[in-house]
Amino acid sequence: MKTYGLRDIIGPIMVGPSSSHTAGALRIASTARTLFGEQPERVVLTLYGSFAATGSGHGTDKALVAGILGLETDDPQVAQSFALAEEAGVAVDIAWDASTDVAHPNTVDIRCEGAGRTLEMRGVSIGGGAAVIRRINGIDVDITGEHTSVVVHQHDARGVLAHIASVLAANDINIANANLHRTAKRGDAYTVMETDSDVSATVRDELLDHPSIINARVVHASAAGDGEEVPVPDDAEAVFARWDYASGEELLALCEREGVTIAQAFRAREEALCAKQGVVPSIDAYLDRVLEVMGQAATEPLDNPQPSVGGLIGGEAAKLRASLEGADGQQRLVDPLAARAAQYALATLETNGRMGVIVATPTAGSAGVLPGVLLALRDERDFTHDELREGILTAAGLGYLIARNASVSGAEGGCQAEVGSAAAMAAAAAVALAGGTPDRCLAAGANVMMSLLGLVCDPVGGLVEVPCQKRNATAASVALVSAQIALAGVENLISFDEAVAVMDEVGRGLPPELRETALGGIAKAPSACRYCAGC
Repeated sequence: MKTYGLRDIIGPIMVGPSSSHTAGALRIASTARTLFGEQPERVVLTLYGSFAATGSGHGTDKALVAGILGLETDDPQVAQSFALAEEAGVAVDIAWDASTDVAHPNTVDIRCEGAGRTLEMRGVSIGGGAAVIRRINGIDVDITGEHTSVVVHQHDARGVLAHIASVLAANDINIANANLHRTAKRGDAYTVMETDSDVSATVRDELLDHPSIINARVVHASAAGDGEEVPVPDDAEAVFARWDYASGEELLALCEREGVTIAQAFRAREEALCAKQGVVPSIDAYLDRVLEVMGQAATEPLDNPQPSVGGLIGGEAAKLRASLEGADGQQRLVDPLAARAAQYALATLETNGRMGVIVATPTAGSAGVLPGVLLALRDERDFTHDELREGILTAAGLGYLIARNASVSGAEGGCQAEVGSAAAMAAAAAVALAGGTPDRCLAAGANVMMSLLGLVCDPVGGLVEVPCQKRNATAASVALVSAQIALAGVENLISFDEAVAVMDEVGRGLPPELRETALGGIAKAPSACRYCAGC
């Protein structure tokens, strides 16, 4: 099971519009580039499932090409990747296969060609920008990206594994996990060694000094900290175990035992995770960057409205602001806090829809809810920058549990897994900022999840625009109301853990038409179909 960290829940910082379809796709292609060893001359992309059904509207094709070119998830040039590929002399062929059954709805096959070599790889995007490599050159593998991985292509012969292990040991690299994947006895094989620390380029040369090793590549993990390598303490595992938790019940027990808030518990867990991975935490620096990007994404469209890539949204936040300011004598029906939260949420989804830079919280499709609530609380209730940091950590503390025990992917669990999770996180953050106890934070999260249970993912035309934008805005209000109910001491019959389990069960029971494929729900309404030319 993946060990989620801060950047998995509050992040990635990325170009929109979809964390699973854009950021996750980019990471898959980036891994293909790494395994190929250089920029290919030609790449063939075959998209399946939800990738095929809605990938064009989500910019999945652009993200895949960007990953092949070596761009990062937050590089604004992702939107221009096809032009960049043409300039770089990289030929791109794309096949959209929505009919072939695949194990995961977000699946892509990548074929890289160049310098007389080929690489064939299958990857899946599992939500929130995370990705897993499932197959390399016809051999099933499992590369999660959680750890730095040494991927060795070899002949299945005696002594190869011993050679790999000895090279890593000589370089003081501890092996966290090791797997041998092969076609047949004495045939071709891949050894995947996940390590507890980063691996230098010189290790590859040492690995290749064996007649049965064909090639070796290092796939670097997305580090929990800032990437600077530090020694792993001897007690790293024990410290992490002290601060880790697997359920809301365990989280409350942890907070009581240690005398800490949810934010403090999650901060300690993140520091322990970084220590275990041998990297510098840099938590506050990352949170500062998150708040900066959130602020820009939530305000730029107010003064500079532009149409989205799909053309379905653009200018809504500015219209709401004008209405709230009394333009044309319009009556304001909601209070300033909820109004401002809705305004910021609308604006963030506009930034997302035009492939601007946003923070996935926990996904790009739900990126407006948490900043909407936090920034509105800052403006209307005078919470400080440092207090907003604590709010984000509280949100991450609950989001981690949802991702661990259910899903934050619309393709797996519907919109309840994206906007519902984001609103639960925002409600908990609001309670924490108001001085609520950890149990009240979890109660607020449960309130939201019960209120938005069953919310389907039905983007018109496969675009993260309609009804996604308005759902983000209204979910911000649901978060605030749920937080107020929890602060009032209203008890829940259903616990947070039970609500998460039920959401997972309901999400997996939704038909494929209601899980991000744009084949049902609002996406199938007559007006939506007319817009999509009868899709």
